[in-house]
Amino acid sequence: MANSVARTFTVPTKAEVSATNGAIFDNLQKMIGFVPNLYAYFGKNETALADYLALQNRKSTLRGKEREVINLVTSQVNDCKYCQSAHTVFGKMNGFTEDEVLEIRKGSASFDLKLDALAKLTQSIVENRGRATKEFKEAFFAAGYTEANLIDVVIVVGDKTISNYIHNLTHLEIDWPIAPTV
Repeated sequence: MANSVARTFTVPTKAEVSATNGAIFDNLQKMIGFVPNLYAYFGKNETALADYLALQNRKSTLRGKEREVINLVTSQVNDCKYCQSAHTVFGKMNGFTEDEVLEIRKGSASFDLKLDALAKLTQSIVENRGRATKEFKEAFFAAGYTEANLIDVVIVVGDKTISNYIHNLTHLEIDWPIAPTV
């Protein structure tokens, strides 16, 4: 029988990653003020950190505020406390209030009809593994979104699902202010 001791996942230091990843750590330090544990963990893989950041920072048809709606809803549905915490900070940086962030995490945005359609569609996509209900798809398009926007929604859901799953597997220490439970 295998040893039943649970694996402990650790966050690498800059000295423990490749020179390429170390340079990315330096950039993150300059941009954010620290290297978030989840990003640092990606540094254990030679290409994953750069690949993930390229995906996360790709040009999009969606505004930053819209991407944060998707990040918050996806992280809530996937029960990732790390990403809920990080994106609560980023949501506020994008102009959402604390109450708006909490409402978005629950899958709605009554304060903005277009963002509400986006939040509801995102929740339906994540909960139904891509098989969003017709009602939420139609409301998304009726709110003024396009098929190009739909593609970007799915890309952001995929991006956030990657980080949600990494954290849910590793339970790395959350180095952001802890998001309230909703």
